[in-house]
Amino acid sequence: MNGQLYVFSGPSGAGKSTLIRKLRERVKDLGYSISHTSRAPRGNEVDGVDYHFVDRDTFTRMIGEDSFVEWATVYGDLYGTSVSGLRDQIDKGIDIVLDVDYQGAESIKAHFKESVLIYILPPSLKILERRLRDRATDEDDVIEARLKKALDEMHNCGLYDYLIVNDDLEEAIRAAESIINADRCSKARVLQRVREIFLF
Repeated sequence: MNGQLYVFSGPSGAGKSTLIRKLRERVKDLGYSISHTSRAPRGNEVDGVDYHFVDRDTFTRMIGEDSFVEWATVYGDLYGTSVSGLRDQIDKGIDIVLDVDYQGAESIKAHFKESVLIYILPPSLKILERRLRDRATDEDDVIEARLKKALDEMHNCGLYDYLIVNDDLEEAIRAAESIINADRCSKARVLQRVREIFLF
């Protein structure tokens, strides 16, 4: 049975990375596709764990080689999801969670029609702004741009399969886990498994 893609998106500062990390601690058999980026590591980020950190020339070469199912420039830095990384895990029957931006989620849905799109919302723009400022990694103009982009995205988040408001991390994790469990029990996925077992 092929694996499923669970694509998490949402504005920077909504808590996607933390939610996914905690979700993977709880749902042990979930795979994770680590994105490539041209930016330098922040804080205690680790290459091969948080991102694959590559220089801009390498990233540009990978774009030319169609190595990404989606990629985007975000505030001057390049981010992308490797086609081979996804395909390897999916073909092994591993369910994968992804953390991508809004445009990346749309691109992945176009390539992997059965993927499940989940949008993580902050409780409010005020809390989102506080989270971004508490990071102390961006200048004021970048934070303002991130907030404007977040507002634009949130106007269209109804296009996603599921929405989770991350005002309480534990509740948000439970909601994500429920989505995955329900999808794994869906008629289509169970019938696919039955066909494989009984060869019809």
